[in-house]
Order: sequence, then C-alpha cells, then structure tokens
Amino acid sequence: MAQWDALVDAVLARLASRNLLRATRPIALAPSPAPAETFAGPGPWDRAAVEIQLDRATLHQWLAEGGEATGQEEEVDDKFILFSGNDYMGLSSHPAIRKAAVKAAQEYGMGPRGSALICGYTTYHKLVEESLAELKKKEDCLLCPTGFSANMAVMTALGSVSSLLSVGRKPAEGERIAVFSDALNHASIIDGIRLVERQQEVVAFVYKHCDMHHLDLLLLFSMDGDFAPLPELVKLRRKYGFLLVIDDAHGTLVCGENGGGAPELFGCENDIDISVGTLSKAAGCQGGFIVCSNRWKRLIQSRGRSFIFSTALPVPVVASVHAALHVSKKERWRRSVIWRHVQYFASLTKLDLTSPIISIVVGSEEAALRAGRHMLRSGFHVTPIRPPTVPQNSCRLRITLSASHSLDDIKRLVDALSPWLPDKHDEQTYVMASKL
Repeated sequence: MAQWDALVDAVLARLASRNLLRATRPIALAPSPAPAETFAGPGPWDRAAVEIQLDRATLHQWLAEGGEATGQEEEVDDKFILFSGNDYMGLSSHPAIRKAAVKAAQEYGMGPRGSALICGYTTYHKLVEESLAELKKKEDCLLCPTGFSANMAVMTALGSVSSLLSVGRKPAEGERIAVFSDALNHASIIDGIRLVERQQEVVAFVYKHCDMHHLDLLLLFSMDGDFAPLPELVKLRRKYGFLLVIDDAHGTLVCGENGGGAPELFGCENDIDISVGTLSKAAGCQGGFIVCSNRWKRLIQSRGRSFIFSTALPVPVVASVHAALHVSKKERWRRSVIWRHVQYFASLTKLDLTSPIISIVVGSEEAALRAGRHMLRSGFHVTPIRPPTVPQNSCRLRITLSASHSLDDIKRLVDALSPWLPDKHDEQTYVMASKL
C-alpha cells in the first residue's frame, strides 16, 4: 500500500542519514546443500516422530500431579504415542532432514557463531530465505532464531516508525502507530505490543476473537488454533488501508496446495503485507521467519531488536530446514494424510474439525490433570494446558494430529478421550476448537 510504503521509505531515509541502516553479509559456504531424497509414502522413520518414552522418575512425577499419589510407584508402560507435538508433517525424523543436519555439521560444525549482522549469516541462510519467500509469494524473507523473536522483531520495528519520524521527542498520541490485535493472539505478539506500548510508540486496541464487526467498529490466532478470518480481514484492509500482519505459524506447509499456508488456502497472498512463521512446527526443525517486502526487511533487520541481538541459527539447523522445505514440496502426500486424519477424527467424534489442532476444554485445573493422567495411563502423551497459558477454568487437553500417526493410533486415542467427548459430557463444560 502506497501510504505505508511512503512511511517506511521515510524511516529508511532517516536511518540512512544517521548511518543506522544494517544489512546482512553472507559468509560463503560451498557447496550448496544437495537436493534431499524423497519418498512416495511413509517409511519406518515416520514412527520415530510420534513414538516416545518417558523415564520412570518423570512418569511417576506426572502421575502424582494433582494429589492422587499413593506412595507406591504405579505400574504404567513407559512408551507412549505423542499427540501433543507440533510436527504436523512428520518431518522431524525424515532421513533427508537428518542427513542434511549431519552433513552440514561434519563440514562446518555449528557454523559461524554470532548474530546475523555480525558473522552468523551464511549462504545457507540466504538460500532458505529465498525458498521461504518463493513459497509465501513475497519479495523477501528474514530468518530469525525463533517464531517468538520474529514476532517481537516485527513489533519493535513497527513501533520505530512513529519514533523515528518524531525527531528529538516522543511521538504524540495521535502520531503513534495504532495496532489492532485479536484477543487470543500468541504471547509473542502480545509481549511485542506491550513493549512498544511502554515505549510510547504505538496505541493498542484489542478486538474480540475473530470478531470482524468489533474490529470494524474499532477501526472507524492461539491455543485453540483457530483460522483467522482472512477474507474478512482483507476486506477491512481494503476499506481502511491498514497494514495486515499475520502469524501463520500453524498454517505454513500444512495449508494450501503448495504448503503456502492460510493465505494460499484463502487465495489472498497478495493482500498480506507481512507474514510471520515458525520452522519448529510443520517443518520439523527450529527457527522463525518473516516474509515481507524488501523495504520492510531492511527496516526490521535495522530496528528489530530480537533479531539484531540474537545469535543466528546454526548452519546444521538451516541445512535441515532447507531439506524440509524440499521434502514438503515433493512429498505432497503428507499434507493429504494430515487432512485425512482430521476427517477421520471428526467422523469418530462427530466434532466439527477444520485443522489438526483439537482443544477439548475440561474446566478446572484439577479436571485437566485428572484427564492428563487418564491419557497417560492409556498410552498417550497429551499434556494438560493450564494457567497462565489459558484462563482459569478453561483448562484443556490440546491434541495435535500428524502425518506420522496411524489410523489405529487415532482410533485408540478417541476411545481414551471418550469421557470428555460430547456424547459423554455436558456440552456446557467442554469446548472444542480446531480451525488453525
């Protein structure tokens, strides 16, 4: 949008006049990573992404949580099926990802250890940024150590727009950036907004979760994994001309024909100004990223403190991300399997599901701990989600489905969950949400 481009250009000019513009200078690593090996279907390695073991001390401690300890160690199998991770595509255990990390470690160790602006940025990092920009159909990309740091960097850079244009003084309230944030946005977004609010650079407005009417009034996602109503947000963006920034942490590689995320799914990639994502969920690796225009990247890498002052991702991690992006592109069947699993879970439970994230609210903390122990005894690692992650009396079991699960895994999980499913439980005491 022209008005935002003009604002950012003015800020970049101000930074340049003060010699404060920063840019990465990649250290050359040769050769580039080789194309990763891919497969036509699941292999035995996929089970490693969901089959786990707990040591006896940890298991006993977990079972004792909530005051049910009897003083005697309970006999429970220490092997479990993991239903609480975020490895939707099952890539964390893929041979290509393992080989890429090992090869890079053997050749470069951890790589140069420093921030991206000092010496931590390499041609491997640049290659991954280019791949993510292509996937997300954006001009440029900035790799960050985590998704949390990526959101923080965006917010601090956004706040700097008002302060840099108010020379020698704090911006007046009418000069500050107005930020409109969903009530259930991730903690990294909330913390970023609070930081720039305290610095008197933005004025924050919180609208009710996914309530576009409330947002519209103010203008004149989250633990439950809801889809943001992107088509409606795009309409409001066109109406008011605001900068649309989304966190597509759970949608990247999972949604859309090519894995481009929620914007690809809804056909609105060109209407998203900045998209933040993570590489520790569907990519099965580690890190975060920001896809945006080149001008926004120049601003974020010059003013985004969580990017500037963090050590860059190690080269083996970046090499594994590059392999994961290639595998995701070639093994499209993984996305199909995830969505078949969502449909199968929905058919067994009669719940209205639209994503691999299912939150079943059980109420009190005591009830959540009791449900968690039941799942553990049934052979499933499903972590109870409690305050401060969620509000009081809305504790829940948060379940995530993966391409590495089998239909039998899901059937047995649903059987274990039966006490908390609608036909067994008062509808007023549970909530199911699954919309990315």
